[in-house]
Amino acid sequence: MNYTKPNGAAEIGQTLEMEMEENVRVLPRVRAPAIDDGEPSAESLNELLVRVSEISKRQIDDLIDDLHTLRAKLQSDTDRMQHDIATYAAMSDQVMQLTKIIFESMHKLPDSAPL
Repeated sequence: MNYTKPNGAAEIGQTLEMEMEENVRVLPRVRAPAIDDGEPSAESLNELLVRVSEISKRQIDDLIDDLHTLRAKLQSDTDRMQHDIATYAAMSDQVMQLTKIIFESMHKLPDSAPL
């Protein structure tokens, strides 16, 4: 997955949906071997079921891994934004203090300053 640009909820849903469609297309097209009467045996059906369930489990594990990665990125972005906001607030306070000092200094100047 590409994590370089922020994704909205709809874009993430579309991405997951496309990945699921791609993964479904990858499922093997396996036919259960038939026994003499043309019906698949219980053992071959069991093998097929095991294969399909393993593929599904692997896809679920991959999705969980992707969600953990997204969660870590979200936490990292949240931490960074909180730090940036705190830095901005501190800088804003400093600018306000500096502006107040300049304003008070301007009032102390004589009214008719020579040019």
